Formats: sequence, structure tokens, C-alpha cells
Amino acid sequence: MNQTKPKLWTKEFILISTVNFFLTLVFFLLIVTIAVYAVAEYGATTSQAGLVTGIAIIGTMTGRIIIGRLIENIGRKRTLVIGLILFVLTTLLYFVNLNLSFLLMNRFLHGMTLGMASTAAGTIVAQIIPMTRKGEGIGYFSMSSTLATAIGPFIGLYMSQHTSFDMIFTLCVAFGLVSLSFALFTKVPPVDYSGKTGQARGFKLSDFLEPKALPIALITLTSALCFSSILSFINFYAIEIDLVETASFFFVVYAIAVLLSRPFTGRLMDIRGANFVMYPAFVFLSAGLLLLSTASSSVIFLLSAILIGLGFGNLQSTTQAIAVKLTPPHRMGLATSTFFIFLDAGLGFGPYILGFIIPLTGFSSLYAILGFTALAASLLYYVLHGRKERSELATARTS
Repeated sequence: MNQTKPKLWTKEFILISTVNFFLTLVFFLLIVTIAVYAVAEYGATTSQAGLVTGIAIIGTMTGRIIIGRLIENIGRKRTLVIGLILFVLTTLLYFVNLNLSFLLMNRFLHGMTLGMASTAAGTIVAQIIPMTRKGEGIGYFSMSSTLATAIGPFIGLYMSQHTSFDMIFTLCVAFGLVSLSFALFTKVPPVDYSGKTGQARGFKLSDFLEPKALPIALITLTSALCFSSILSFINFYAIEIDLVETASFFFVVYAIAVLLSRPFTGRLMDIRGANFVMYPAFVFLSAGLLLLSTASSSVIFLLSAILIGLGFGNLQSTTQAIAVKLTPPHRMGLATSTFFIFLDAGLGFGPYILGFIIPLTGFSSLYAILGFTALAASLLYYVLHGRKERSELATARTS
């Protein structure tokens, strides 16, 4: 039976996963260093430094919205290569030391190029993964991002303490060139446009977002909003409960949990369906957030990281796989773009929204509220997708 299983680890799959790894690595390396650079070089205020960090996410969303519509016209590989060339060029512009306004503009453009390139990479990898191994393949592919989100901040923090900002930017340019060189050697198969019909003129929402991916994208938005509280406030919470040293290991433990679980959860989705992964993942995320809200020791704190990794880490990859599987091949670029737009929106705007709640509740109560929010999201998933998949699987078994 294994002999007839379609091959997953092709040269193209490995190349695109490597491209995605270095793209994400540069993004998260700069996330933890660019605010310090803005303060040191331009005397930026705290709010201005925060804007320098966050405006790249707005740029990323803008890039995804634009390229989601154009990727099939430009071509998937061509979009990837153009995006990577622009990514390298905007990385080089960090060496241009003009003023804070120029830095803000370049951060926005850098985010746009990341949105272009990463959307193209996600579309290509969804195309080359065999349909019967879609969940497993996207799980492995998204592990490249998970690794980068753990390694990037570590490199950034280390270099900011031991080297100059010019050395940091030089390394980012080098990583960008590695991504570009790998992309050039990637062969992308032709796309099946047999289901595509002539496009009507005028503005249509479906030109920018894939309607079939919207329900699952809403689930992604909700879970990403919950996880944004970890990205933005975990250090503040650790200071409050006197676990600052332990907090530095939180994302390492989180990444290990994701890396160890994704190969199994991806395969489980392909064999048993998405529901067998999604419902336990909601429970894990909810339990992790509730446990975090009661953390008073390092053991409890890091145990919550494991549960959140098993929860959000697998929700992210599984919802992406669902979005792609629901979409015809010629709309795959828009489906990938739609997924990432909602993911970025949750991660980017979540901290801003939650920031209004924290003064009223405190960090501990916030995590408890989000724990119940994750459970509520499982009900939303059932309404928007879960029950439909359940009935389809039941029909398939009886036919």
C-alpha cells in the first residue's frame, strides 16, 4: 500500500519549504530588532517604535490582497521570483539611513514583498502536494515557518546584543538571496484551468478573496486572535507572575510541541478527515490558555506552552489545508491569500483589540476569557464546516 502512495518529499517541495523558511526567518529576525534600531538611530518614541514593527504586518496583508488576484495572471513561479527580488531590494534599503519616515515606508514595502512571495510559495506548495496527502504535506510545509519563528527571534536578539545593525541587515540580505536562488531552481507544473470561466468586469469581492475559503478563514481569524495574546503579552504576564527567565523558553517549548505533532496530525487529517484534528486542537488551545491563566510555577507555565502548541499549531496548518482542498486549482492562489489575510489580521489587530480589555481584566483573566473563546470557536467551526464534513464522510462510507 505504501508503494502506491504519491511522493511528498520531491525536490520542489523541499526547495519551496526552504524558501518559506528563510523568508519567515528574516521577518521574525527583524520583528525583534527593528524597534530597537528605530530608537537607537532615530530616537523614536515607544509608540513610533511599535509602529515601525507593526506596519510591516499591514504591508504583508496589502501584498496578499493585491497578489491573490494577480498571481494566476502573472504566473506562480514568476510571482515568487519577482516577490523575492523585491524582498531582497527592500532589505538592502535598510542600509539607507535617512529618517524615520523613510524607515516606516520601507518597512511597509518590505511587508508587501513578503506577502507577495510567501503567498506565491504557499500556492505553489499546495499545487505540488498530492491531493491524498494534502493535510500531511501542508503540515510539513508549515513546520518551516514554525522553525523560523523560533530561530529568527533567537538570532535577532543574540545579534542585537553582540553585533551591529549593519551585520543584522547583511545577514537578512544573505538569507533573502538564498531564498531567491532556491526559487529559481524550482520547477512549477502547469495549472489546470479547466474549471475557470470568463471573468465579468467591475469590482467583485471574489476577485480579492476566495468565497469557498472564507468560512474556514473566519475560524483562522478567531484562533489567531487568541494566539496574538501570547505573542504580544506573554512577557508582560511573565513579569507580573515572576517567571521572566522561564518565559524565554516558552516559544522553544511551543515550537517543539508543534514540530513533534504536525507529522501525525497532518496524516490523521488525510486519513480520517479534518474534524479528527480540529476538535482536539480547539480543546488543547482552550486548556493551554486556561492553564496559563493560573500559572504560578515554571512547570505549569511551560506545560501551557505545550498545550497551546498542540492547539494553535495544528489549527493553523489544518485550516490552511482545508482552505486549499475546498478550492479548484485555478483559485488556489486566492484561497492561500485569503487564509493568510485572515491569519495576519488576527495576529496583527488582535493585540490592539485585546489591549482595551487588559486594563479591565488583567492578564490572567484575559487568558481565561480567551480559553473559553477557543471553545466557542469550536462551535463556530462545527456550524461553518465541521457538520458539512461529517455528513460528507458519512455519505462516502455508505456509498
